[in-house]
Parts: sequence; C-alpha cells; structure tokens
Amino acid sequence: MKHRLRSHGRLALLGLLAAVLATPVRAADAPAAMEWGPSEDGAYVVDARSKLAWSRCVQGMAWNGKTCTGKPLLMTHGEATALAAARAKAEGVAWRLPRVPELRRLAGKVGKPAGPDASLFPAAPQDWHWSVTASVNTARINPYDYDNIRQGRTGGNTDQIGVQQGWAVHLGTGEARGDVTKRSLLTVRLVRPNL
Repeated sequence: MKHRLRSHGRLALLGLLAAVLATPVRAADAPAAMEWGPSEDGAYVVDARSKLAWSRCVQGMAWNGKTCTGKPLLMTHGEATALAAARAKAEGVAWRLPRVPELRRLAGKVGKPAGPDASLFPAAPQDWHWSVTASVNTARINPYDYDNIRQGRTGGNTDQIGVQQGWAVHLGTGEARGDVTKRSLLTVRLVRPNL
C-alpha cells in the first residue's frame, strides 16, 4: 500500500511538472534581451518596450557593420542639444538627447562587467552621458548657509543655478546626477522614436 502511495505521489508530481513545462511563456516572463535588438541595417538598437531606436555608437564614433570605430566626441550640454536638433532637421527624424530614465534603462542592460550590452553597443564608453531631463531640484537655498555663500549661491540666483546645471547618467553604474555643470564635456548618445 505504501509503495502504491509513493508511486501515485510521484506520478502526481510528474504530472504537475509536465503541466508547468507545457505552459507557454508570457511576454512578461520572456528575457529582457528579446526587448532589445539591432535594426535591419544594424546602425541602431531598437528597444521594443519603449519604442525607441538608439544610435548604436556615441557621437564621434561610426558603425562599420561590426563595431563602433573612432573616438567619442565630448560636448557641452548646449552643443549636444544643438547637435540633436541639427540631426533631426537634416534627417527629418526626431533625434534628441535621452531622458534620465531612458539612459538608466540603457545602463540597466548590464552584464558582467557593468554597462550597456557589448553585443548591442560595442565599444560603448561607460562614463557620463548628457540627458535632456530638466533640473527637478526646487529646493530653496539658504542664503545664510556658509557653504552656499562660499559657492556663490544665494536666494537671488537660485533660478540661474538650474539653468547652469543639467542631468547626466553614468552608463557604467546607472548613477544619475542633476548637478552637472552644463559647460562640462560629456559623451552623447542620441535616441529617436522607432519608426
């Protein structure tokens, strides 16, 4: 009798296992890698979930069919914004600087070592990249705080600080900062809607 119960229990377990294995995988369970893939010509990486097409190489580098070659251009925030606008006008496609969450998602495509997936973004610089995200720091500055006075920040020029600082994301770590001086020279990777 005990032997029959054990074999019946094993059969039930095998039946349950077979049912689980036969259950189709839902899109939410699919690997994240299926959401990202190269475009037909290979020059872009398409993120199916966000419906964005990323330039496979950063500005200054070019796709040669196998990898990105050249040297990344480092630009101020103003130069990066102007470049995106000029490219959008020239190509008739809405190229722009990415938002912080978009860059962090790109940085989240990490393997070992950290950073964007090297098979999709070869030779990708894993350093700070400009974002189009506007400053969200609305905190008032205490004009009597010695550190604020020493750094030239007072209640009267709080609006100027937001204009002089921008957001950047480190693609090696995913860290985002909103206090980067817009005159800083950073890497630029453009993004556009996937058409």
